[in-house]
Amino acid sequence: MFSREDLRKLLVPLLAEQLLVVLVGMMDTVMVASCGETAVSGVSLVDSINVLLIQFLAALATGGAVITSQYLGSRDIDHARSASKQLYYVVLLVSVTFTILCVALRGFLLSLLFGAIDPEVMRHSMDYFLMTALSFPFLAHYNASAALLRSMGKSRCTLSTSLVMNLVNIVGNAITIYGLGMAAAGAGLATLLSRAVACVFITRYLRTQDSLIPYPKLFTYEHRPDLIRKVLAVGLPNGLENSMFQLGKLILVRMIAGFGTASIAANAVGNTMATIQVLPGAAISLGMITVVGQCVGAHRMDEARKYTWRLLRLSYLLMSILNILMLLMNRFIVRPFNLSPETEVMARQVILIHGLGSIFLWPLSFVFPNSLRAAGDARFTMVISSVSMVVFRLFFGYLLSIVYGMGLIGIWLAMQIDWIVRIVCFLIRFHSGAWEKKALV
Repeated sequence: MFSREDLRKLLVPLLAEQLLVVLVGMMDTVMVASCGETAVSGVSLVDSINVLLIQFLAALATGGAVITSQYLGSRDIDHARSASKQLYYVVLLVSVTFTILCVALRGFLLSLLFGAIDPEVMRHSMDYFLMTALSFPFLAHYNASAALLRSMGKSRCTLSTSLVMNLVNIVGNAITIYGLGMAAAGAGLATLLSRAVACVFITRYLRTQDSLIPYPKLFTYEHRPDLIRKVLAVGLPNGLENSMFQLGKLILVRMIAGFGTASIAANAVGNTMATIQVLPGAAISLGMITVVGQCVGAHRMDEARKYTWRLLRLSYLLMSILNILMLLMNRFIVRPFNLSPETEVMARQVILIHGLGSIFLWPLSFVFPNSLRAAGDARFTMVISSVSMVVFRLFFGYLLSIVYGMGLIGIWLAMQIDWIVRIVCFLIRFHSGAWEKKALV
């Protein structure tokens, strides 16, 4: 179903888009770092909450993309358009709810999750949380539109929109942080503006005449509970999986907060660099949804298997090259973050641990299960990922960091144990063939 050229047109823009997003995210941290480690720590703590909510919204968009890809694979354009409408209704309702709750309860949430933190860190956290929470509805619309465009193979459209969004974010950061001295609040305001602009910008790509999902009919109201259930059949388990994953990370961040500001800052830098280390795999994961989803929709399971392994091999190749280079440059890549000597040592150790895991474990742990999700087998991946997070990452994180006194490093080592367990379970499921019976159309 997909020629080498088709895959290139899909994956190259996705790789460029993910690179753009990651580099701008790193620039965010570097820009905020100019305001001191308390500002970096405040942004990092809020981002650990935001990622939980944002991943849930992204998972709902993924549910819509899976259904749309399967309908497009079966050449059922009318149902693809109707499913897209239901996706927009769901993400709008959920994102507005998130915004209201986060704005009203942000102080309570920060205190509940992170306990007694430095007052200056709390001030930066409150400011940044307010601005970013207001951006959730814009981001939800962008995610849904981007997921639909990728399901149609239009990854260039999402790349150009991401370029605009991130340029607005960088310029906004420069003005609000450097020009106006707003620190974390300025970073949050720039994020809000960039997501609002992206929301408007991406919609124009759904207006083009060659769109497989025609725009004029896309936003006329249509209530289809059957299609909402299909969107949620993938989106809800995927959202719960991501939420459990991020909730587990939040619990670990609470542990890290007890290790002191140096550990919080090193963890923030480690997370920023980790997004670069997994960049090729993250892009290929998005492509996996489109490719495998369309194969499953066309009931061509042999091709679904073939493309799963082909994309997985490509992910291993690209991630190995990237991470070997980053590990060779480990000493230099932390310099722009303006860290204290103690923090820099911990950050470099975290980058080393995660880099080795990215080479050997990450593709099978995160790229590979997207094939199962694209086939509609999202409930299985949810159960495995959630149980593995609680039983292995949290347990071993506490054991290594608290009981054995390894601190931040123990938590990052526990992550690798979680990945190994996930890999074993996903490989067994894939080879059993049970996922092939989960097609939703």
